[in-house]
Amino acid sequence: MKLAEAFSLIVPAERGVGFIAYDGSTSGPADPAVTLEVRTPRAVEYIASSPNQLGLARAYVAGDLEIHGDAYAALQRLYPMPLDHVTTGDKIKLARTFAGKALKRPTPPPQEAVLKGGRHSKRRDAEAIHHHYDVSNLFYSWVLGPSMAYTCAVFPDADASLETAQYNKFDLVCRKLGLQPGMTLLDIGCGWGGMVMHAAEHYGVKAIGVTLSKEQAAFAQNAIKERGLEGRAEVRFSDYRDVPESNFDAISSIGLTEHIGRENYPSYFAFGYSKLKPLGRMLNHTITRPDDSEQSYYKNGFINRYVFPDGELSGPAHIMSVMNTAGFEIRHEENLREHYALTLKYWCENLENHWDEAVAEAGLGTARVWRLYMAASRLGFDLNTIQLHQTLGVKLGEGGVSGFPYRGAAIPAAF
Repeated sequence: MKLAEAFSLIVPAERGVGFIAYDGSTSGPADPAVTLEVRTPRAVEYIASSPNQLGLARAYVAGDLEIHGDAYAALQRLYPMPLDHVTTGDKIKLARTFAGKALKRPTPPPQEAVLKGGRHSKRRDAEAIHHHYDVSNLFYSWVLGPSMAYTCAVFPDADASLETAQYNKFDLVCRKLGLQPGMTLLDIGCGWGGMVMHAAEHYGVKAIGVTLSKEQAAFAQNAIKERGLEGRAEVRFSDYRDVPESNFDAISSIGLTEHIGRENYPSYFAFGYSKLKPLGRMLNHTITRPDDSEQSYYKNGFINRYVFPDGELSGPAHIMSVMNTAGFEIRHEENLREHYALTLKYWCENLENHWDEAVAEAGLGTARVWRLYMAASRLGFDLNTIQLHQTLGVKLGEGGVSGFPYRGAAIPAAF
């Protein structure tokens, strides 16, 4: 059996996917929406030796598998892929076609992360952050746009620009935290300093941000200087656990919980609680799974191997429970899943619009990792296999005083 025909046994014609293989074979519908080209024998070896998302991703990142057409559209047509249409006879044909290929395990592309040391030790966490966030500030500027905000934006409407939505996200966090002039803010995992600068410039607070990315910290400090915010805003190259200051009025954590590991949630939220003064608020913004029925740590998944080493997701209920156990009273929670899908749509478009520059800056393999990862993440938010939750907690004052006004059910609108 020719290779293209073998792949078409797995992906039925109604999916609109065509196949081209290095043996000269083609298959699929006459006018496919997208076409997958199996360029080399190594592509088959990657797929056969890891017959899941990891094998396909390795082949794509290495350039042995090509997607002709939009990557997001291709993934939409390939996932989910129930195999109940594959007959016993088909399975025999597939086994013969791929015989021996699974025994060959080609070396993974160099973009695959290999970390050392204990998971979530300070040294390994720093290495994981370096792997992902120190690609290149210039590369990130092409993908993220002028805001340099690498977290879910909040769109006032579906037609809003990405910059408007990122501004709106930072402003939403500031309002939820109840920031006022003269307050102090700690932003944990601050990225390129967007939240720190927004809070200092528009809410008159003194803000400190910490990041484990040296490149992010250097970029942010320069941006702070350019915007005349020195003395009011600061970004440090530091582990959040090494912040010496206490008695903050507010803490924001936008996109960090995914990195710290489920077993470290108690100490993470206990740290936040200990750093706040009474009536202080903490806003936790994080990607989650819809619930805790699935394994939170996918050691052999594409995202974990290539994008977020040691990344780990949990359901929102678990996060709220641990936050509550640490002492916080939960005052508000919302899911922004659709907003992240739209954010990723913009990022995917930005990457395609700067594809040649991105390849020249970061290398073809890294650019292909990002193309695949962002398209897959967008699909995940669309299909509700991942979500984005903001949870707001307060450190109660004496006598159980929260400092929140009487707004009842109008709380979401009031923010």
